[in-house]
Amino acid sequence: MEFTKMHGLGNDFILVEDLQRLYGGEAGAALARQLCQRRTGIGADGLIFIQGGERAPLRMRLYNSDGSLAEMCGNGIRCFARYAYDQGLVQAPAFPIETDAGVKEARLTLEGGQVAAVEICMSAPAFAPEDIPMDAPGREFVLGKLEALGREFLCSAVHTGVPHLVVFLEEPMEEGDILRYGPALEHHPAFPRRTNVNFAQVTGPDSLSVRTWERGCGRTLACGTGSCAAAVCAARAGYTGRQVEVALALGSLHIRWAEDGQIYMAGPAAYAFTGSLEVCVKK
Repeated sequence: MEFTKMHGLGNDFILVEDLQRLYGGEAGAALARQLCQRRTGIGADGLIFIQGGERAPLRMRLYNSDGSLAEMCGNGIRCFARYAYDQGLVQAPAFPIETDAGVKEARLTLEGGQVAAVEICMSAPAFAPEDIPMDAPGREFVLGKLEALGREFLCSAVHTGVPHLVVFLEEPMEEGDILRYGPALEHHPAFPRRTNVNFAQVTGPDSLSVRTWERGCGRTLACGTGSCAAAVCAARAGYTGRQVEVALALGSLHIRWAEDGQIYMAGPAAYAFTGSLEVCVKK
């Protein structure tokens, strides 16, 4: 099996071409658990299969490192888009990508014939609790209170391809506390399918700092859908405008919540290395 390791601001993925859709279900899940192991495998936050699509020429199928399926991933889809263009699977610098969260539009910025950045139209956010899903009263959960491990947090919830909880903080959270409260909030009983957790600090009228605990992956260095979630929740709360720079551990993403309701995310996608391996996974 040939593979390519890529990352978006440190959120890393193993990409495998599977245009005939040979891997799926438990076979794909088992392979993700095997390859994403950082000590005994290649090591990654997720495994992405590049498959033939039905509603677009290509489909992204993403398994988290624990083998669970992720409907979407902002950093992952930027890596997917760059790989597809560089490998000649698509010819134009703008093209649709089918995901389990719908069809997303990718637009590449080229400099000297090379991909310098990737912008993805992430679609419109969903705030209704039944769309997240979340067990909460009212039409939206915006600046509400949730308790975890005896601590109360000021939060907003939204669906940006996958469920997200945005925790607003006045001061940066210590890494040890992220590792403590992240999983507790991921498994909060208010979220029947669990949730991604983003610890956000408003640093200006057009800037945020975000650290994420991801559902199915744990602590990651960046989260594209989480950055989108933090941006729209901050704008919804009146903390920022609709266009922000989101600072992450290794760089930043530009998030624009357009007037038509669509979210646009722009940022880098980089190669780490390529390789081949023999795998013995029951399909």
